[in-house]
Amino acid sequence: MDLLSCIPKTNSHLMKNTVLENPPAAEAPADRSHERNSDRNSDRNSERSSEYAIYKPNSRGSGGVIRFGLNRSKGAIFVDAASQVGEKQFDWENKITMKWGLSDLGAVLATLQGRQPQAKLFHQAEKSNSAFELNPNQDPNRAPYLLSISRQSGADRSLRKVTLPLTHAEAAVLEAALHAAVPKLLKW
Repeated sequence: MDLLSCIPKTNSHLMKNTVLENPPAAEAPADRSHERNSDRNSDRNSERSSEYAIYKPNSRGSGGVIRFGLNRSKGAIFVDAASQVGEKQFDWENKITMKWGLSDLGAVLATLQGRQPQAKLFHQAEKSNSAFELNPNQDPNRAPYLLSISRQSGADRSLRKVTLPLTHAEAAVLEAALHAAVPKLLKW
């Protein structure tokens, strides 16, 4: 069953744009032209059909962004993360990227749906190791989820990490987007 068919017709176009095509305007940096230009030059990004990005810049400069993109030709979701390097600017040149398959999607969806307490993904490669964690937070004064992605270089053991708080609204959109990606990856 198509996720969008469950939504009343008057709102289905809004949900499609929100979930699969555009991040909310309030979360996007003021000037993203540098990102659009670099995305056009990347072969992997040009194969992506849609992205959902969660931008969390802050006044301390310690924020970040994590975006989720469906790549049909590679049969995967690519998760990119970049640290904040200035006011609403992100270090895309040193981004962290993970390629998720169906088992990775299942772990994250199970956590977002409350079926398991947390999602911990670990990908080991020859040159580096990557990890992704989604942890619910029970403290009512804090964001309900904490999302983190990291990469450790095999050569010098240096670690890069991006951690973001996730609101209920962002978690709901992420869950819907990942849920909609499953049949596309299965080609059903």
